[in-house]
Amino acid sequence: MEYPHIPFLPLHFTEAETLERSQAFLQYMERRRSLRFFSDSPVPKEVIENIVMTASTAPSGAHKQPWTFCVVGDPAVKAKIKEAAEEEERESYQGRMSEEWLHDLAPLGTDWQKPFLEIAPWLIVVFKKAYELEGDERRKCYYVNESVGIACGFLLAAIHNAGLVSLTHTPSPMNFLQRILDRPENERPYLLIPVGYPAEGATVPDLKRKTLGQVAVWF
Repeated sequence: MEYPHIPFLPLHFTEAETLERSQAFLQYMERRRSLRFFSDSPVPKEVIENIVMTASTAPSGAHKQPWTFCVVGDPAVKAKIKEAAEEEERESYQGRMSEEWLHDLAPLGTDWQKPFLEIAPWLIVVFKKAYELEGDERRKCYYVNESVGIACGFLLAAIHNAGLVSLTHTPSPMNFLQRILDRPENERPYLLIPVGYPAEGATVPDLKRKTLGQVAVWF
């Protein structure tokens, strides 16, 4: 399949406007935090649809778009996911994780219990496609981890832009998600992201992000 080239429609800003927009977006994104305390207040499905489609604007290797966003709002399915996730997390905290890993997690106050998986009105389970299936034929996908990682970044930014909160949850192993959600053999679970409004009185660790000098090198 060939993609015909069409005119690109650029955005036009003055240098001052570009600087102002970059500063405003940085300040807005600085307020984004991973949250573990969710409200059960409903979020309209259309909002989640827009967020997912924003994530799907991400670039991908050979434009394969190797992602599937499974959006879970059914309380019964959320309960199954929570039960299975906590089982894996309990084993991880009680034996799989190294002492160093547990030491690094300790300041965050996390443990194997994940009530937010039932409380949050929506769970977005991101799957990566190891390959495409066209009937019985397998077609290669390129830079799958990179592509899906970028899409998840877009997803988190879109969630924050909508005034919602999220958490990137990665129970390990995550194969139970493929079973519970009955995904095809070419899909692998990548991230489990609860989405909703923050609970009243929600708190976050008082973390400090690295400075520009710590994250960038100029040449």
